[in-house]
Amino acid sequence: MRNVHFFRWLRSFRRTTTTPPALPKAQYDESKVPAYTLPDPLVMLDGKRVTDTNAWRRERRPEILRLFETNVYGRTMARRPKEMTWEVTSPATNATDGTVINKTVTIYFAGKKDGPKMDLHITVPANAKIPVPVFMLAGGFGRPNPEIYKRGYGTVSVRIDQVQADRANQYTNSIRAFFAPPGQIEPGPDEWGAVGAWAWAMSRAMDYLETDPAIDAGKVCLNGVSRYGKAVMWAGAQDERFAIVFSGEAGCAGQTIVRRQFGETVKSITGFAPYWFAGNFKNYADRVNDLPVDWHELIALMAPRPVYIATAEQDYWGDPRGSFLAARAAGPVYQLFGETGLGVDDWPPVETPVGDFIGYHNRKGTHGQNDYDWEQFLNFADRHFGFARSNARGSGAFATGQYRNLFVEADIYPRK
Repeated sequence: MRNVHFFRWLRSFRRTTTTPPALPKAQYDESKVPAYTLPDPLVMLDGKRVTDTNAWRRERRPEILRLFETNVYGRTMARRPKEMTWEVTSPATNATDGTVINKTVTIYFAGKKDGPKMDLHITVPANAKIPVPVFMLAGGFGRPNPEIYKRGYGTVSVRIDQVQADRANQYTNSIRAFFAPPGQIEPGPDEWGAVGAWAWAMSRAMDYLETDPAIDAGKVCLNGVSRYGKAVMWAGAQDERFAIVFSGEAGCAGQTIVRRQFGETVKSITGFAPYWFAGNFKNYADRVNDLPVDWHELIALMAPRPVYIATAEQDYWGDPRGSFLAARAAGPVYQLFGETGLGVDDWPPVETPVGDFIGYHNRKGTHGQNDYDWEQFLNFADRHFGFARSNARGSGAFATGQYRNLFVEADIYPRK
């Protein structure tokens, strides 16, 4: 049952620029953030300091991945199935306005049409003469601004809900159970949760994209917001084929420092959505400082690839400041590769994008994703892909600054 009290709060939240009085119960006072010490991303568990990129790649990066697997997201219990096939199930057709071409590809994980499968809805600019860079969209959040296609990008909407429903008690109906040993009816405490299944599905989508001549497989970006922001972060950390990861308001267990215990916490998230994670994660509900990782290290796992962290000014539950601090704390790993991460020490003013290889902005408004976010994402991708534009703002909504709200995820807080 959805939390009626929350929806009343959400309506009041959208009408005010100050902290509403009826926020979900949590700690929202910056002055009451407890003292904490972050794990050093460049220090191994045995105390050895990482001083070069070889040691990062061969030792520390795999170690941090294992810590996230064991304690947070769970071990991914399947790789690419050898039987996996795909086919175009809705041939490429021009949109009614002739600006884009759409097609649907279905992936059959067991090589059988009556087995587990997942659809990819692919849209590319109709006038493309060469393979195009694309944004892989996790979860789906409305129709993207047409400016994305005008600027030469495509989109790939991945039906990750077909491999794992976003509901409790769905293990036996998910891809996780399909690959589990016979008779297993629930995951082990260190095995993948829903976020892990969604991340796995995005890697299988990437398997297909590497074969599509219309797609530049070297320029595939991940994009997700809220719970799907968590999924793209975990997918990008595990699969280095993704060129850039764009995470929007992923909050606790996605992109913010959980040791701050501001807004959504490990205790709250493992209380209302434990199925997103490995069972072990709930062990840290009341002792978050014992967790051997924090989310600056997940951001650091993208290095040396670019990554972008987006927040919203009034998304208090998601702790915008904590996301900035996580991005900043990932900087030393980028420095190891000779790159600049954020390049700033202070939390920037609202709608002031910052960063080099780690991008960040805190836009006006509440939880969701809008055209302002997309404008920053496209500018960031342009810069890292080396696309020069005489007018980066283009036309339409991006030029006028009249940003549409493309996606607002309402049901994000604890449910009864």
